[in-house]
This record gives sequence, structure tokens and C-alpha cells, in this order.
Amino acid sequence: MRVILLGPPGAGKGTQAQRLVEHHGIPQLSTGDMLREAVANRTEIGLKAQAVMDAGQLVSDEIVIGIVADRIDRDDARKGFILDGFPRTVAQAAALDTMLAERSLRIDAVLEFQVDEGRLVERIEKRARETAEAGLPVRKDDTPEVFKRRLGEFRQLTAAVSPFYRAKGLLREIDGMASVEAVTAQIESVLGERVGA
Repeated sequence: MRVILLGPPGAGKGTQAQRLVEHHGIPQLSTGDMLREAVANRTEIGLKAQAVMDAGQLVSDEIVIGIVADRIDRDDARKGFILDGFPRTVAQAAALDTMLAERSLRIDAVLEFQVDEGRLVERIEKRARETAEAGLPVRKDDTPEVFKRRLGEFRQLTAAVSPFYRAKGLLREIDGMASVEAVTAQIESVLGERVGA
């Protein structure tokens, strides 16, 4: 089962990805984590990424796709994987399709978390307040200003990815404002229908 989770920051993708990992025994692939690991392990693609980052530039789609390709070739991803926060652009989505096709693989489902952005900002403010009250450090991206900027970036870049997958018949919308349990139930229902799980 190969699944992509789409949706703005704070929509609950990370929480649901962890539940999918536990329930289906497939890894959650975070491009940030994979990039850091490739650099640390000094893989061929990791060295390329390091050179680009050392030059103060953004890592290209080609390098990111290379890192994803290396990761899905590992044994633990043979039964499938969850991509959270990737692809971020239509170009990345098209490159991902090509790379998977070369391996005779395909994405089974793309789950888009639908949320009310106003309530999402309230949710993040509440999380930051509760974290601070508990005496714990507040995540840098949990301030309303940073969060609103990230929402804007999401709308600009990633929002175009949904129509790409909708046109392929892969996109399913999930009510991200429901309770954690209800969101999990929606996801399992969609996956059961899409991949016969």
C-alpha cells in the first residue's frame, strides 16, 4: 500500500501517519528525515545534496526524488510506504510517478485532509499555549505568525498537487476537523476501498 497524505500544516497528517505505520507495518517517509539521513550516511545522492546545501541553495526535485527512490528500495518499504508532505509541487508529483513506474509501482491513494483554516490557527495557538503552560519548549512553527506564513506557502505551492491526483482518480478527501478516531476510521475506509486492505 503506497499512500500520500496531503493537507496544510497542523491538519493532523503526522498523527494519522503514525497510526498507519502501527496498523499496516509500513514506514512513514519524511523527505526532511531522508535527506538528513542520506547526508549523514554520505550516500551518492546525499553527497550531491550536501554540496547543494553547502552552496546555500535549495535541493532540486531531482535530488529529492533520488533520495525517495533510494529509500523505497529498502526492504521495509516493500509492502508500501506513507509519504507525508511530499510531493509539494506538480513537478515533484510527475517525477514521483515516473520513478515509481520504472519500478512497476504506483500510488494507491492520495488522502487530502480538508480543514477550516481559521479553526486550524486556533488549534495551533491552543497547542502552543498548553505546551508553554506545561513548561515545555514551544515548536518554532507553532507561533501564529510562522504558522500563517506556512499556510500561505502551502496554498501557493502544494494546492496545485490535489487537481493532479484528482485527475488520476486517486484523490480522496478526509474531514481533518473530525476527532482523531473519526479521521482514522475515514482513512481506513478509503484504503479498504482503494487497495482492498
